Amino acid sequence: MEDNKNKEPQLNIELDQEIAEGTYSNLAIINHSVSEFIVDFINIMPGVPKAKVKSRIILTPQHAKRLSKALADNIRKFEQNNGEIKDYEQPPIPMNFGGTTGEA
Repeated sequence: MEDNKNKEPQLNIELDQEIAEGTYSNLAIINHSVSEFIVDFINIMPGVPKAKVKSRIILTPQHAKRLSKALADNIRKFEQNNGEIKDYEQPPIPMNFGGTTGEA
């Protein structure tokens, strides 16, 4: 019985096939209010004047901060193994979405 007290409960996470395939994004727009962060993931194509939001993730400020820390940690580990990620200058992208949070 004591063995069960010392073990942390495990979380069973299910990943269906459609989500597992992922969605490519080369632009993220981040907005926030006092209670949430909204991250819109977009795929823009050269020469195409219109792009759609492919995925929207809504996070609490606490989860957004944890995500930021986890992403920074993973980038650090990636660069240790693979070298520095180059941040190439790109031309500015006009942000004329028509709404304050990316809604058209």
